[in-house]
Amino acid sequence: MSVLAGKVVAITGASSGIGEATGRLLAARGAAVVLGARREDRLAALVKEIRDGGGRAVACVTDVTRRADLDRLVQRAVDEFGRLDVLVGNAGIAKLGPVADADVEGWSAMIDVNVRGVLHGIAAALPVFRRQGRGHLVTTVSTAGLKIVPAQAVYAGTKNAVRTILEALRQESTDGVLRTTSVSPGFVRTELADSIDDPGEREAIRRRVEEFALDPAAVARAIGFAIEQPDDVEIGDITIRPAVQN
Repeated sequence: MSVLAGKVVAITGASSGIGEATGRLLAARGAAVVLGARREDRLAALVKEIRDGGGRAVACVTDVTRRADLDRLVQRAVDEFGRLDVLVGNAGIAKLGPVADADVEGWSAMIDVNVRGVLHGIAAALPVFRRQGRGHLVTTVSTAGLKIVPAQAVYAGTKNAVRTILEALRQESTDGVLRTTSVSPGFVRTELADSIDDPGEREAIRRRVEEFALDPAAVARAIGFAIEQPDDVEIGDITIRPAVQN
């Protein structure tokens, strides 16, 4: 039996891409999943698929920019399954372009989703983890924060802000209650490019995705690996990218 059997995992950004693949994989390995995203119809379809396969899943419409939505997602896990073992913070958007474009609206949107959305999840989950005496935050970051390139400055900045927050939280939480894991994917076949407004950047990303991007299931397996470790083992950082990505 998988060590994930019986665990309760909430996932943001669960209606597509990495979040969807993670929900599907963890449920197949015996976890109960609480799927959060804005697109209710896609969440409902995934819940049905998981339940039809014998898994346990519920949906909770979630906009990570709203603190109350994260509180509701966490509470849904507790109400439905009695606890929350893991929060996978996966929701994210990309508004790429040169800093000189001064896309203040796009910058603000990335800060709201990529940074504030993660903080909302942390604030919602930590009290539950403390009451239980155990919990795990797994957060999708990006290789964009590891290799800085033109047109991705602010996007990479939001991802590195989250990386810094999680590392500080890890150092504040060495009492054995909380584990934190940052997962930095490279190019993955997701819908992230759809959030890019700049047509040139959007097409460039889409070309690379078509050429060599990973299946989201590869990232889901990495997330599963981190969660499956014994409670006294913390996988702090995982970088996963196509073998041909430079």
